[in-house]
Amino acid sequence: MKRTTGTDRLPRGFRLLHAVQKEPDWPAVTAAELSAYRDRANRLAASRLLRVITGRPDPAAVIGWEEVAVADRVVRVRVYRPSPTRAAEAALPLVLHVHGGGFVGTAAQCDWMNSHLAARLSAVVVSVEHRLLAPGTPLSAGVDDGWGVLCHVLEHAARWGIDAARVAVAGESCGALIVALAAIRAGSRGLPLRAQILTNPLCDLTDTMLDYPSISRHGHGPGPSAAKLRFVRELAVPPGIDPATVSPLHAGGLGGLAPALVVVPTLDALADHGRRYAQRLRESGTPADIAEYPGAPHAFVTLPGVVPQAAAARRQITDFLRARLAGAPASQDGPARARVR
Repeated sequence: MKRTTGTDRLPRGFRLLHAVQKEPDWPAVTAAELSAYRDRANRLAASRLLRVITGRPDPAAVIGWEEVAVADRVVRVRVYRPSPTRAAEAALPLVLHVHGGGFVGTAAQCDWMNSHLAARLSAVVVSVEHRLLAPGTPLSAGVDDGWGVLCHVLEHAARWGIDAARVAVAGESCGALIVALAAIRAGSRGLPLRAQILTNPLCDLTDTMLDYPSISRHGHGPGPSAAKLRFVRELAVPPGIDPATVSPLHAGGLGGLAPALVVVPTLDALADHGRRYAQRLRESGTPADIAEYPGAPHAFVTLPGVVPQAAAARRQITDFLRARLAGAPASQDGPARARVR
């Protein structure tokens, strides 16, 4: 386990940011109030004004929106590529990314991290603008979007300019849950992933979701409160859906998966979700490193302007991916694409 230096007090800027934000009364919020709250939050997260908090993109990356046809729908993706002067290979590694937020969130909120990965790894980063949790839109919809985009990009590797043999997945919070499930599915279908990055992951949506010491310690302050987590669970697993099917902590087949880096901010209600999942991976035979960041809150890697630990986490994530995505490009052959079907 690698630990970075830090304190056990939330950064002042993070506390001020949450002090000026007004959240709904989660147990009583209506669908209309949720929609309005989500739209406001996403506009702010994608705005240039908030770059002082969410970080400026790496100038050595090219960023743009594209659309991917997945089953019966079209999914928007935010694509990050190294500038032409940085892209030395014809076929680059792929990092499939899923943003956090659950019922809020946009790929643009992760520009600071993803543009850096594209530029410094010389990789293509594809961030999925998945369907958000809402009444009538359970978590399985976002899971399908993440997996569908991954399959589409690998099946069209030549068009995307990626090497289908050098692929990693990464996500934060609810997005980390989605990519953890993608890694499990990839393992069951013989799709070799090189790495999975799980940052402050939500891993348990069953009745035991709140039965962790970190929830008791940090479930009443800024970040994912116990009330908000109950609301997430209500949207994610409506009646008729088995919550274990979307809970990595309760999944089978965890052996032989892609090596994981689990990033755990210590002042996070979900800290023990990440710790327990890393433990389960290791017990199943999958390599899993835990990187704990004392004094860091939930979602800290998207808030480099107010959480200084974000820079160290970005370096560690970059180094982890660089080591596992290294190697000569593979040829784009039929069998590599067939494995994702």
